[in-house]
Amino acid sequence: MVKSTALIIGASRGLGLAMAEEYLKRGWHVIGTVRGHGRTALHDLSSDRLEIETVDIADEGQIVALGGRLSDRRFDLLFVNAGVTNDPEERIGAVSTEEFIRVMVTNALGPMRVVETLADLVRPGGTIGVMSSGLGSIANNLNGGYEVYRGSKAALNMYMRSFANRHGLDRLTYLIVAPGWVRTDMGGPGASLSIEESIPRVVDTITAQSGKPGLRYVDYQGQTVPW
Repeated sequence: MVKSTALIIGASRGLGLAMAEEYLKRGWHVIGTVRGHGRTALHDLSSDRLEIETVDIADEGQIVALGGRLSDRRFDLLFVNAGVTNDPEERIGAVSTEEFIRVMVTNALGPMRVVETLADLVRPGGTIGVMSSGLGSIANNLNGGYEVYRGSKAALNMYMRSFANRHGLDRLTYLIVAPGWVRTDMGGPGASLSIEESIPRVVDTITAQSGKPGLRYVDYQGQTVPW
C-alpha cells in the first residue's frame, strides 16, 4: 500500500515540528524542512518515514533549488508553516523598513514563492495549505495590535486567494489555516492553547477538507474564519 506523503515547510520546531510528528503518528511519509544544516528537534524524531530537507523561505534561490531536488517526487499535502512575528505593540507607522520587509517576506512572499514553485508536485486531488492566523482576518480585527503581523497574514490570505483563483480548474484543495493562539516560542507562554490542543485538530481539519476542491480559510476546529 502506498503511503500518503506530506511536505511540511518549516518543521524544525513549534507548530511545524508538531505537524510532522502528528502525520508520522498517522502513518504518513513526511518530508520536513529546516533552515541551515544544524541539528534540530526534527532530527530527533525517529522514523524511517521521515526525510529532512533544507530551505530558507526568505531566499528565493533556495526555494528554486528545493524544487529541483524534489522535482521527481509527488505529494498528497504541501503545507507551508514557516513564519515570524515582531513586537506586537509596534505600530505600522513606526516599524523600520528593514523589520517590515523581514516580516512580510517571511510570512507572505516566501510562503507564496514556495506554493508557486512546488504546486505542480502535488498530486491531483491533493491539498496545498499555509499556516495563517486568526489575526489575518480583517473582519475580526476589532482591537488593533499586532499591526505588522496582522498585515503580513492578511497579505498571505489574499495571495493564496489569488493563486487559488488562477488555478480554479486544477481540482486541488487550498487551505488557509488559523491554528489558534498556541504556546510556542512565537505565541508566548500566555497563549490559550497548548500545541497538543491545536495541532491534532489542525491535522483533523486538513483531513476533513481533503478532496474538496477550492479555497477555504478555517481555524483549527474546522470553523470558517471571516475574511
